[in-house]
Amino acid sequence: MSNPDVTLQDVYQARQKIVGIATRTPLVRSPSLTEQTGASVYLKLESVQTTGSFKIRGAASKMLGLTPGERERGVITVSSGNHGRAVAYVAGQLGVRAVICMSTRVPNNKVEAIRRLGAEVVVHGESYDEADQRASQLQQERGLTMIHPFDDPFTIAGQGTIGLELLEDLPEIDTVVVPLSGGGLMAGIALALKSANPAIRTIGVSMDRAPVMYHSLRAGKPIEMEEEDTLADALVGGIGLDNRHTFRIIQEYVDDTVLVSEEEIADAMAFALEKHHLVVEGGGAVGIAALLHQRVREIGRNVVVVVSGSNVELPLLLKVAQSSRGANP
Repeated sequence: MSNPDVTLQDVYQARQKIVGIATRTPLVRSPSLTEQTGASVYLKLESVQTTGSFKIRGAASKMLGLTPGERERGVITVSSGNHGRAVAYVAGQLGVRAVICMSTRVPNNKVEAIRRLGAEVVVHGESYDEADQRASQLQQERGLTMIHPFDDPFTIAGQGTIGLELLEDLPEIDTVVVPLSGGGLMAGIALALKSANPAIRTIGVSMDRAPVMYHSLRAGKPIEMEEEDTLADALVGGIGLDNRHTFRIIQEYVDDTVLVSEEEIADAMAFALEKHHLVVEGGGAVGIAALLHQRVREIGRNVVVVVSGSNVELPLLLKVAQSSRGANP
């Protein structure tokens, strides 16, 4: 297997770069999921990262490689929330100006968290793709550097550092279940794990409402879909018709992709809260949902579920927990 876009060496270089900005996250066993599935199931808690999601790894990997001129001019990105927060945080650490473009669909807690970090927030359009167009305009007008949320080799290598940690903390890993949207997280982890052992199974999980990567893989090329509201708001958005990296890497390195429903995502959020006392946002819970509801066809003996983020509004989490408890007393 070889992919010229990103190599295992790139992932190791990213790990060395991001030390001190991104933290090494815990891997914890899930007795409940272990009991339900008959496999040893572990949760990789990216939800406890500094900015509440894995995105800080890729943002740091990309931004620490900027030239002095690029740092001086500033950076821009488009985000469904978590990547924007990561870019704003890293920009603050490096003393770089940051502009974050988001659509009106992004939850208010994510928008406010980014403002508090000192970034300029531009809310534009009804969809991720419309916010992306605005970001491209501003990039041109102001001479800013784009920090792409997923389709960039440095970003992918940064997310791949999770794979290195998994190999060290659970050398016997044979299956990984990962949230899938634009594909930066899935591409990086799959590349790292498959480079170590091509037999490790890599499973991507999306919500069943407008899962663009899922349908693009089936179409054999990147496609566009109209966005739908979902609990998994972190996974909303397109992959870009001009996708240069993640689509191809996922085609090569990912064994299966599955979908989960809104009810299953809600169940998973409540499960994480009740069984592990973990705050997990909808997009971060899709892997748990896939195991809870038997969506993964071939499950190995040593399974890791990547819990990718915790940035959920408290009223929504409480509502989900109460309604789920009502359904499953």
